[in-house]
Amino acid sequence: MADSLDSLQRLIDVVARLRDRDRGCPWDLAQTPETLIPYILEEAYETVDAIRQGDPTAIAEELGDLLLQVVLQAQIASETGAFDLGAIANGITDKLIRRHPHVFSDGTATTPEAVSETWEAIKAAEKGHDPNDRHRLSRQCDRDARSLPPLMATAKLSKRAAAVGFEWETLDGVWEKFHEELDELRDAIATGDPDHQEAELGDLLFSLVQIARWQNLDPTAALHKTNRKFIARLALMESLGDRPLQDYTLAELDELWTRAKATIRAEVAARQGNTAAS
Repeated sequence: MADSLDSLQRLIDVVARLRDRDRGCPWDLAQTPETLIPYILEEAYETVDAIRQGDPTAIAEELGDLLLQVVLQAQIASETGAFDLGAIANGITDKLIRRHPHVFSDGTATTPEAVSETWEAIKAAEKGHDPNDRHRLSRQCDRDARSLPPLMATAKLSKRAAAVGFEWETLDGVWEKFHEELDELRDAIATGDPDHQEAELGDLLFSLVQIARWQNLDPTAALHKTNRKFIARLALMESLGDRPLQDYTLAELDELWTRAKATIRAEVAARQGNTAAS
């Protein structure tokens, strides 16, 4: 533990030096809490990707990058007297103790669901909300929409709505809604109004997430896998070709794409065959 604290203090000292008005780094000195927002998001997603890959070295590195963003925010805030890293650590520690009375006091919670219920009740009391208000669907959904990436928020919102009975009776109804929204997007595109098109695109994506929920599919994970698959096919297209992709005609690119798909399918089939044989 002492070594960990020493390491953390070393990071704090380095960040403070980078922000030193006289001897610091021009880039670091130019940053504000707002300009660092994209880096917080980027580092969070890169951390998630490293965890999914299961590489301990990469996970440690990405967690370090994420920790840097916390320390940077704390350093900038401390320069104006708003708060410092100690206030952040004390704040989260106190919150954990308050919201785990079954561990640190005489509360009782024997299941993860009971723990979540207690957490939300204490959270509502801390923020001065009506204890019953936290059960309002609109408040729960508003919190999700503000704190989660859009695709994840949509999945969460739809689950909450379905839990109170605001739901289609069959999957056919969900498909009907999807095709209705698809037609409305086509109509909006025909009008040429960007705001209308954006609204209808959002409705279509929302309806598609409902299909995913009915099939117990994670839309974020599905899109992540498709992105990786697309990148793998692009890489194979580049390896199959003999010049940069931008130097090919569309017809030639289509041919490379088809060859890449066939190659990947053959590799997958071979792996499955070897697995079955073993």
